[in-house]
Amino acid sequence: MHEELIAQAQAWLTEDPDPETRTELARLIDAEDHTELAARFSGTLQFGTAGLRGELGAGPMRMNRSVVIRAAAGLAAYLKKQGQAGGLVVIGYDARHKSHDFAQDTAAVMTGAGLRAAVLPRPLPTPVLAFAIRHLGAVAGVEVTASHNPPRDNGYKVYLGDGSQIVPPADIDIAAEIAAVPSLTTVRRPTEGWDTLDDSVLDAYLARTDAVLSEGSPRTARTVYTAMHGVGKDVLLAAFARAGFPAPILVAEQADPDPEFPTVAFPNPEEPGAMDLAFATARACETAPDLIIANDPDADRCAVAVQDGTDWRMLRGDEVGALLAAHLVRRGVTGTFAESIVSSSLLGRIAGKAGLPHVETLTGFKWIARAEGLRYGYEEALGYCVDPDGVRDKDGITAALLVTELASQLKEEGRTLLALLDDLAVEHGLHATDQLSVRVEDLSLIAAAMRRLREQPPTELAGLPITRTDDLTKGTAELPPTDGLRYTLDGARVIVRPSGTEPKLKCYLEVVVPVGSHDDLPAARAKATALLESIKRDLSTAAGI
Repeated sequence: MHEELIAQAQAWLTEDPDPETRTELARLIDAEDHTELAARFSGTLQFGTAGLRGELGAGPMRMNRSVVIRAAAGLAAYLKKQGQAGGLVVIGYDARHKSHDFAQDTAAVMTGAGLRAAVLPRPLPTPVLAFAIRHLGAVAGVEVTASHNPPRDNGYKVYLGDGSQIVPPADIDIAAEIAAVPSLTTVRRPTEGWDTLDDSVLDAYLARTDAVLSEGSPRTARTVYTAMHGVGKDVLLAAFARAGFPAPILVAEQADPDPEFPTVAFPNPEEPGAMDLAFATARACETAPDLIIANDPDADRCAVAVQDGTDWRMLRGDEVGALLAAHLVRRGVTGTFAESIVSSSLLGRIAGKAGLPHVETLTGFKWIARAEGLRYGYEEALGYCVDPDGVRDKDGITAALLVTELASQLKEEGRTLLALLDDLAVEHGLHATDQLSVRVEDLSLIAAAMRRLREQPPTELAGLPITRTDDLTKGTAELPPTDGLRYTLDGARVIVRPSGTEPKLKCYLEVVVPVGSHDDLPAARAKATALLESIKRDLSTAAGI
């Protein structure tokens, strides 16, 4: 057993093109660290609809140049079989460790396979890459990013020519081509032959951002902004300057790219503590800003915080989703409003009252972006698509512009984002959402929790009877199969699913409390909070987590 493991590792070592991971792996082999070697060689990182994502390091279960070269070769082979030999592949990358190397390797492989490759000029937001695919008429795009994952992670996200992320069966077909790569020695990797783009694509993206705003709308809201050590700052500042908004006040400690993400435990605005420096910056301003904007490290997500009483609080993704929807409805837009099934049902109420089509999709913008006639899409994890004709994916830059326009408009009326949320609650009922998220070291715990819920399904949560249970592995009339459970209760909804990008079990909760008038809101909020906490406790017990 150990001899076979050492032989596997040595075979991998002979092909590894990266001196860093070669040194790392040679050290493990010399130390006969069978435990660590087994973890690295227990299989291969699986290519799926999220592409690849994992911890950096040597071996097939880690993100490294060998794994990326194989992935690129598989993608190239897939594109050629689709009749797209000679087509253009655009490649973007963030500022994480190894991102530039992975982008260059991808360009080399595409060039060697007879495709044309073009790499963005420097680390830029993921939405710029999604825009560039359609703008340049590419047959595919690759973004090297691990989004908001921990510092030691990196990832590889694939888009096809429509500018949307891959969905089945493309992921299965690409994975098969990756598996068919016999050896890295068979993959041609020239040292030149691809293009490095200039700023003209970025300029075209920035020109497009103007389209999300109404001509002549107020542009007075003052913002504090954090890039969360990612790549958003320069592009967001340029977009705000073009739009005529006041220049955002930067959270200096987090303004510039840093792959170590030194000020946060996790570089995700949703994680506890991640927004603390932004709140401190806002409190220190002589004149209180109107809102705080945060991007995640690749700037495809947008977080919003507002002053609530004497302090600041971050709005939930569902709250921002509803605010942007209400703003677009007020502007008279037409088209489909789409959201993932784990997002708030309030969007459906807003769209329905406006006479607009509303669609629910599986989780992820790879599905939301494919909604027919899409005009606006969002998911509760801080992702918003407000300009689908420009970027068919979530875009934290244009979302920031649109929410700042809304804040400006409300400011001119002497109102706030919280006041608009109150109005929506009175009009449609208070839709309160929360999440129970459990991070695990052992992925089998997630499978065990899902199995327990299926074998011993709860009949009630928080004293509310479960009126319907949907096992989403079977699919529905509207949704393709996915690993998840959906519980419908009287005045509440719960969805349980494994995360597609992190070692987490995620449970999404929503309660809807009728509201007669603004005076009823405090009691409705108290009732909703108590219900959500009770549902969390009961669900945790039922799942054994």
